Amino acid sequence: MGSRAVLNHQQQRDVPVAGAAKQKIIAPGGGNNRRALGDIGNLVNVRGVVGIEGKALPANRPVTRSFVAQLLSKAQTAEEAANLKKQIPAIPDGAVAKRVVSKGVAVQKNRRPLGDIGNLKVAVKAKQEVVIEDGGPVMEETKKEKSKSHHKSSKKKKVITMSSVLDARSKAAQGGIADKPKESIIDIDGPDADNHLAAVEYVDDLYKFYKLTESSSQVHDYMHLQDQINGLMRMILVDWLIEVHNKFELTPETLYLTIHIVDRYLAMNLVIRRELQLVGISAMLIASKYEEIWAPEVNDFVCISDKAYNREQILAMEKAILGKLGWTLTVPTPYHFLVRFVKAAVADKEMENMTFFLAELGLMQYSMIKYCPSMLAASAVYAAQCTLKKTPLWNDTLKLHTGFAEAQLIECAKELVSFHSAAPEHKLRVVYRKYSSSERSVVALLPPANNLLA
Repeated sequence: MGSRAVLNHQQQRDVPVAGAAKQKIIAPGGGNNRRALGDIGNLVNVRGVVGIEGKALPANRPVTRSFVAQLLSKAQTAEEAANLKKQIPAIPDGAVAKRVVSKGVAVQKNRRPLGDIGNLKVAVKAKQEVVIEDGGPVMEETKKEKSKSHHKSSKKKKVITMSSVLDARSKAAQGGIADKPKESIIDIDGPDADNHLAAVEYVDDLYKFYKLTESSSQVHDYMHLQDQINGLMRMILVDWLIEVHNKFELTPETLYLTIHIVDRYLAMNLVIRRELQLVGISAMLIASKYEEIWAPEVNDFVCISDKAYNREQILAMEKAILGKLGWTLTVPTPYHFLVRFVKAAVADKEMENMTFFLAELGLMQYSMIKYCPSMLAASAVYAAQCTLKKTPLWNDTLKLHTGFAEAQLIECAKELVSFHSAAPEHKLRVVYRKYSSSERSVVALLPPANNLLA
């Protein structure tokens, strides 16, 4: 908005205007030679100012470049607004249209003086949105513009980047893996849902507890602490204990607990050679009392040892062993894991006997104490699978319940297969003869899995 100069009353005069309207016009003169502003929006003539009724008034103000630029910009703005009105298509009578015009106005960085705000015409980009009701026609121009824009976008060249190539390759690789059929995990406890002795509700928690506690009760290398016994003597003792266990027809739990008690006691106490067999029969007496319903009596062990030890010696050694072990007998042995893992393998009778055959061969070897009970049991299952050529050798069900992948079992399984390969020629053949009977599917006579050794 322009500002008026303060003039004397003598410098002002009334000028008649058409329609009996009077307008005060400032006469030229004074210090600034200023005059009343007209409708700037209607100024078209650059050199002269358009006055009343289209007549150009004499330009008393000097025309500068900036003033000419302002006039030109306003004229262009007026022309753009007029062209915009012409471009808006007419809406047919049968169609009900809604016109949406954006309210935003672009703000120019180069600001210019404002004129008569009421008459300024600002260029506004209008957006049209036509809503057709009652089955009216659709605007053809909108369709053409959309088709043109789609045609232009389709012509754009696709830029291939390294990241897009790598992404495509990874998706292809994932797709190839996804195409392979997923192995289903078998619910091995489902058939025992009605068997209260199976403890289906607690079995998973029990084996989680066994996995957590097996390391605390595991026996480590101790033979270097013994002066009069060695690994071969231990093997002879275990071979004899397996034969005694078989004659007494004791449960498998008793055998595995007996060997565990022997190793734990030898790891904590020095034993002379002549008392090694006494430690063995006393350990079996303790395990029988813990696991069996009808445990053998002390006199039975006196007789089975050919009276090498009397009753008092056996009871004294029993007391010494329990004192050293702190009466802690509830420990996870390989048998606890064997039962679970054989069930996870959905094994038949032959597979079950082969697994226990390999596990008992491992019990005899002192070098196998370096493996935890769950590792020995899982490796026995894997070696049995390889011996009987089962497919697949290892699946998701076994991996879930054992907690071991196939690669983790290779080393231990190779040792078990080597014991099987040497069993027919070995001097200590109690385990070999035990599993050569028809009651145990003559699994000891089957050829070992030499491909695993290769």
